Amino acid sequence: MGLALTELTVSHFRSHKLARVSLDGRPVAIHGPNGAGKTNILEAVSLFSPGRGMRRASAAEMTRRPEALGWKVSGVLGAQGQRYEIETWSEGGAARQVRIDEKASSQIELGKLARVVWLIPSMDRLWIEGAEGRRRFLDRIALSFDPTHAEASLSYEKAMRERNRLLKEQVRDAHWYAALEGQMAESGHRIHAARLSALDYLRAAQDRAETAFPSAELELIQTEGAMPETAEDLRDALSESRFRDLAAGRTLVGPHRSDVYGVFAAKGVPAKDCSTGEQKALLVSLILSNARALAEMVGAPPIVLLDEVAAHLDAGRRAALYDEICALGAQAWMTGTGPELFTELGDRAQTVVVTEGDEGSVVTA
Repeated sequence: MGLALTELTVSHFRSHKLARVSLDGRPVAIHGPNGAGKTNILEAVSLFSPGRGMRRASAAEMTRRPEALGWKVSGVLGAQGQRYEIETWSEGGAARQVRIDEKASSQIELGKLARVVWLIPSMDRLWIEGAEGRRRFLDRIALSFDPTHAEASLSYEKAMRERNRLLKEQVRDAHWYAALEGQMAESGHRIHAARLSALDYLRAAQDRAETAFPSAELELIQTEGAMPETAEDLRDALSESRFRDLAAGRTLVGPHRSDVYGVFAAKGVPAKDCSTGEQKALLVSLILSNARALAEMVGAPPIVLLDEVAAHLDAGRRAALYDEICALGAQAWMTGTGPELFTELGDRAQTVVVTEGDEGSVVTA
């Protein structure tokens, strides 16, 4: 059995005033009517990993209304024979804080401890919408392998915002640009290397797997030219691009110009041209590959969050998904409108029912 939450408490979070659930390591099947608050439970669990959670919401957006007092999510996490008490919270919309075993901790430390991956309905259009969503998808996978990836991303974005401000204001002081470009080159190279490494992990996990889900061939491409291979090359490219960037008013070179090109391997068809069902199957396959690769790397599978995934799979694929999750030993949190969507799991899963009450969501295990 891998990483698992054995206790979860959610307070003043979204539609939940107070919810407590005791669990074991089995998958968790959550069902209830639309709008009852099922996805909010998954979002709370996603906060056991670094970042803004699976909805990418601000701390203020997560608080229960109309009180807006702030929120708290806490739980007991078991991993490889260890037990950790984790709390994360926000007061008055302030940045969220983390405590591990009653000691203040950083989100990077949380990421080293808790590996959480997810698939949510908004990702269904990943292959047909803009490159930003695909970069974010790959960065989330890279972060699951390397918790410091977020640090590099924040450093790069901060320096790029400042450089873009100089470009828009038509500032031409070479010293200012050089200092920012040095920061961007170092962090940008780390970002690119982490993305390539993540793709290697996924490929290896797909190649070794016997699965009912299709493999995806993924390639990291640039919208223009090629990504410089070293930090020094990236710094030179940024310097050489200054006049062009001044004309555009923004930075045109770097990892923020990358895209992920996907192909349905068995058919040789670009993912963007596949059917809706095939695109969904490719995403499920990648999330499972991410989980398998993490299990091999850290010795235990991650927590897997699958929001409304069962409704979009036929009974055969649904059964195959549940079999793979159970074989992996992952505690997967899955939502659906009715218990019939989880029939194939039988007693291999524990059930949580979410309904609407007078004061918000009501959770029954």
